[in-house]
Amino acid sequence: METVSVNEWIRNVIKPEQVEKYLNKGQDFLDENLIKQTLLANQQPDKERIREIIAKSKELVRLDPDETAALLNCQDEELWQEMYGAGLQIKQNVYGRRIVTFAPLYISNYCVNSCVYCGFRTENKASRRKQLTMPELEEEIRALVAKGHKRLIMVYGEHPSSDVHYIAETLKVAYSTKEGHGEIRRANVNAAPLAVEDLEILRDVGIGTFQVFQETYHHQTYQKLHPRGLKANYLWRLYALHRAMEAGVDDVGIGALFGLYDWKFEVMGLLLHTIDLEEKFGGVGPHTISFPRMEPAINTPFAEKSPYIVNDDTFKKLVTVIRLSVPYTGMILTARESARVRNDVINVGCTQIDAGSNIGIGGYQEDSLAYDKQQFILGDNRSLDEAIRDMAKMGYITSFCTADYRCGRTGGCFMGIAKKGKIHNLCMPNAILTFKEYLLDYASDETRAAADYLINQELAALPSDQVRETVIKMLDRINQGERDLFL
Repeated sequence: METVSVNEWIRNVIKPEQVEKYLNKGQDFLDENLIKQTLLANQQPDKERIREIIAKSKELVRLDPDETAALLNCQDEELWQEMYGAGLQIKQNVYGRRIVTFAPLYISNYCVNSCVYCGFRTENKASRRKQLTMPELEEEIRALVAKGHKRLIMVYGEHPSSDVHYIAETLKVAYSTKEGHGEIRRANVNAAPLAVEDLEILRDVGIGTFQVFQETYHHQTYQKLHPRGLKANYLWRLYALHRAMEAGVDDVGIGALFGLYDWKFEVMGLLLHTIDLEEKFGGVGPHTISFPRMEPAINTPFAEKSPYIVNDDTFKKLVTVIRLSVPYTGMILTARESARVRNDVINVGCTQIDAGSNIGIGGYQEDSLAYDKQQFILGDNRSLDEAIRDMAKMGYITSFCTADYRCGRTGGCFMGIAKKGKIHNLCMPNAILTFKEYLLDYASDETRAAADYLINQELAALPSDQVRETVIKMLDRINQGERDLFL
């Protein structure tokens, strides 16, 4: 595609008036001076204050910037151990002993952007470009369904060929493709920031959560790392999820790519993003927060030489602070991380992981890892079955549940239940049911042996005899061949 055509497309996509309405007196919500002053004012917090903040978080109350800054500045390892424990307690109190699992499905790697850390950047000649046709997409989905997947995050390069109409068509294919007992019941989307009217199209097709990650909230760093393309417009991206909420896509996901700028600043940016969404949309903020670390990518030296690379210990700390800062929100731990890191960090409060992941275009059908068709290099290459077995050994049920979305428990409804710490009363019964489906239809003998006991354990922990009896009856129906039963 010619540069003029790309530039014209970018001009047509961006609608400044859909950003200006959300500014605060002409300024965006990311006040860098506020962040820096808040971090500076909360250096060397004492033990009593940290423990007071932890106690507030356990009450499922979102923290203020000063409180989050105090946690970020904590230097006491004993207190960090207390925070790790609190993160797990909060997660289990809100979401139960379950881990939601999904697969990333990369649809296209054509991209107009020049992100210096990304293998998909438009100048990268080492990246082999591919966009799935609808028949190819159907085969990819069949390959995923055959492994047991029920939930996807569908990922698109930012390019005219991946416009809203292409995305809508791929969503229709995702929902209509069946394979044996299997099907996709929830398709989330990670794509270019869209205008309100385009987001309404995706809403009507049945989009799940809409993800747009700011990557870095630091204005100057953002412009340096995103010099050209649609992504060069900081504000269009920053308010992408405000527009989604306005369009009625009421489950949205925010995220930062750690390694681009100072990790403490980025955690504060995620908090300010959450606060602004909640203030403008009646207390409803992000459905999920993601915190990927930058990983190596083909022909992309910046990814390995950034001065802001986050080590494993710091990564665990920043994930913990996010959990304490926004205690009721889902948190996604991706397969960018190694299995070792994920098995450790999941215990500080994560709620979702991808598993059996392949981020090459067409990679599931080919069953290969083609690095020249990947955005970056994955750290965890376990199969879905292996990941589920490991989670079971850690005491977690793997959930493929999508009942909340299909019952209308999204946006304000979901958040209202989650903030009261009661969403697990609905989600754990449904997790048990989807877990049983997986064990019957897809699990290896080894995984079935390691995981079966969890169903009886979680049945015993259900909140009432009535719910328990209902789930037991549904389990019997699943044993008889029925599928997709939920509360």
